[in-house]
Amino acid sequence: MQLIRGPGAIRDEHKGCVATIGNFDGVHLGHQDILTQVRERASEPGLPSCVMVFEPLPREFFSRENLPARIQTFRDKLEALERAGIDQVLCLAFNHAFRSLTAKEFIQQILVDGLGIRHLVVGDDFRFGCDRSGSFASLEEAGKELDFTVAHTRTVLVDGERVSSTRIRKLLGYGHFEEARRLLGHPFSISGRVLHGQKLGRQLGFPTANLRIGRRHSPVQGVYAVKVHGLEAVYNGVANIGTRPTVFGASERLEVHILDYDGHLYGRRIQVEFVEKIREEQRFSQLDDLKRAIGNDIARARAMLAGTAPAATNVK
Repeated sequence: MQLIRGPGAIRDEHKGCVATIGNFDGVHLGHQDILTQVRERASEPGLPSCVMVFEPLPREFFSRENLPARIQTFRDKLEALERAGIDQVLCLAFNHAFRSLTAKEFIQQILVDGLGIRHLVVGDDFRFGCDRSGSFASLEEAGKELDFTVAHTRTVLVDGERVSSTRIRKLLGYGHFEEARRLLGHPFSISGRVLHGQKLGRQLGFPTANLRIGRRHSPVQGVYAVKVHGLEAVYNGVANIGTRPTVFGASERLEVHILDYDGHLYGRRIQVEFVEKIREEQRFSQLDDLKRAIGNDIARARAMLAGTAPAATNVK
């Protein structure tokens, strides 16, 4: 899969494609159905399949103060789109210049002159352009004039409700991970590279792997029983995600104590799968209180995760 960073990076081989447009946060079952539509339409004439996404997400651009949560990092989204069989991703910078484009300018400059689009798959409620005057109907009209076709996405329902990123974020916020998994089509996880931290966990007797969450705001906050992937086996663990109020942390960070593991972690990329919430993050007045709480968290995590991961041996 090729990543195209902006209209200026579009080459001849990227043009004449079948495309869709959206945030694709989580690449959930609804998104996966859209990607299937795109692939099927592209395969018959042998055209490249293309997904157009934005960085930052539009809602992040417009909500500087009250930042919305992301289900996935940009990297995880790209990996999910590649697994779905998409040929290319066009990433557009959502900035003041882009948001100033009219609907007609977006169609002409991005879809026609840029991608040379042949077919577009979007929701029938899709709106675009600086004045939000662009609609599914206006795309159909422009397609007749500029030689591309438009089809609307199918609605995917689970338990009688439409699958959406908003619905999944709410489930994650409540700690309903099994329900979120049914809508995502895969477990909710956060991945990243292990960084050097304050080493406080090691001082307390509970060393942790520290990861930047790779997004401005996470949909989950608190202490969780987790599974850790990307090592020599699948390990159980306890994760804290938040600002670490006991040590006056500022930015959101993910810290994971991996149970029964004694290997080298710095620089390794791991994936943390969230299984069940243990408690909310809280501030302790003394480190001894924090140490006791962590011990209780570990005991609860072991009980919650009993039998969910294979026994693993220590790796040096």
